[in-house]
Amino acid sequence: MKKTEIRIGIDLGGTKIEALAIDDQGGELARHRIPTPQNDYEATIQAMVGLVHRLEQETGKVGSVGAGIPGSISGVTGLVKNSNSTWLNGRPLDRDLTSALHREVRIANDANCLAVSEATDGAAAGKHVVYGLILGTGCGGGVAIDSRVHTGPNSVAGEWGHNPLPWPKPEETPGPACYCGKYGCMEKWVSGTGIALDYKNVTGRTLTTREIVVEFERGEQEATACIRRFEDRLARGLAQVINTLDPDMIVIGGGVSGVQSIYESLPKKLPLYVFGGEFSTPIQPARYGDSSGVRGAAWLWPS
Repeated sequence: MKKTEIRIGIDLGGTKIEALAIDDQGGELARHRIPTPQNDYEATIQAMVGLVHRLEQETGKVGSVGAGIPGSISGVTGLVKNSNSTWLNGRPLDRDLTSALHREVRIANDANCLAVSEATDGAAAGKHVVYGLILGTGCGGGVAIDSRVHTGPNSVAGEWGHNPLPWPKPEETPGPACYCGKYGCMEKWVSGTGIALDYKNVTGRTLTTREIVVEFERGEQEATACIRRFEDRLARGLAQVINTLDPDMIVIGGGVSGVQSIYESLPKKLPLYVFGGEFSTPIQPARYGDSSGVRGAAWLWPS
């Protein structure tokens, strides 16, 4: 393989695949997005390969390749696990993509890629330990230490979405059923899907999370109560991350990260739940927003 001249990142999502080429300073050179082939593993591989070739043809340069995926590569089996894009589970995605591209490919969980992106040149640039939190359709978390992914021997470092909601109230027990087979996971409470489900369970009305946020910003009573419940649950869950990891900064991405009230409410609520009652960790939205995942995938090759 030729010496790499650029970094290429791929963000493999459930509905879209985005690919980005950056230079050594993080400057964007080219970007493309296509729909994700549904329930078709081989087509997914070919789509990713096609995007890499397209970026290299467009830039005229050869790239290192990193990919962020929902789920992770098991350190035991070498196969994808825990992906809600279920056609990836049980597959040797890193090996197959490496073979198809004739070069080594680095793969990490998409939340880890968020953390790496923001720790490298984003909102948490220069911070030692960064916790990247994704609040979108689901929720996840990842850890970057000195701008490098911390995966852990079980490939689940930082993954809080399937921990139970702490200090549940009577009406929160046992909690909604989760696709992982358990009940009351954080993902079912603080994701966009969880917010909409909570609103429906309490009011009997069906609104999207975006509609709930609009109503909240207008001061509507039921939407305000829903968002306040969400903020309190988010604080309870994050308190466990802080008690365990105590990161230097928390960066939030995903669609729900746009709810501006969380950056005011969390610093007030977290001291109620963090051991010792002290909380001074900065919490910021991801500087690169939806692009943090694909940028972090590119930065999986830091040098």
